[in-house]
Amino acid sequence: MIRTKRVYEPASPSDGPRFLVERLWPRGMTKDALRMEAWLKDVAPSPALRQWFGHDPAKWEEFQRRYLRELDAHPDACRPLLEAARRGTLTLIYSARDPGRNSAIILRAYLEKFLSSRAEPIAKTKRAPKRSAAR
Repeated sequence: MIRTKRVYEPASPSDGPRFLVERLWPRGMTKDALRMEAWLKDVAPSPALRQWFGHDPAKWEEFQRRYLRELDAHPDACRPLLEAARRGTLTLIYSARDPGRNSAIILRAYLEKFLSSRAEPIAKTKRAPKRSAAR
C-alpha cells in the first residue's frame, strides 16, 4: 500500500518507510523531524515544471500529463519506491498545501499502476522517423 502524507503531519508507525518526494527541502523541517528513509529528488517534478504549475488549479490537468511524461523519461528514479512498496506499506511525504493537487498523488497512482501489473517502468523514447527506400 502506498500512502501520501504532508511533511508537517506527525509520523506514525503505520506509515512504513517514508520517502520525501520533493525537489526542495520543506521549510522549517529538520531531517530528524521527518523520520524518513530517503529524499528522492529525482522523482519530483523538474524545477521548470514545478515553477510553471505554481499550484494553479487551472493548470492541474496539464501538470499531470507533463509530470507523467517526466516520470516515463526517468524510470530508474522510481525503482526504490517500487521495491519498498512490494515489501509493504510506504508513505510518500510532500510539502504542498493542497492535499488533492500535488505531485505525490500523481506519483502514487503512477507507482500503483506498476504494482498491480507487476511490470517495471521503462523509458519511453521517441522513434526515429522511417526512411524511404527510394532516394
